[in-house]
Amino acid sequence: MTEQHDRETSTSYWYNTRTGEVEHGKQSIASDLVGPFATAAEASRAPERLQENARRWAEEEAENDD
Repeated sequence: MTEQHDRETSTSYWYNTRTGEVEHGKQSIASDLVGPFATAAEASRAPERLQENARRWAEEEAENDD
């Protein structure tokens, strides 16, 4: 990995779907993480963003099925 990638990863925030906690830098395995986010506040809103995206995609899929 590149130095830039390592720096971006360590300064980003991640939402851990297993624990429900916000992490600064990648501290857990990737399969448990959503992100990266620029701030801890953004990361803490990850569950709401995921729900909103899922709802929107379901609506788009339903429209395409018609």
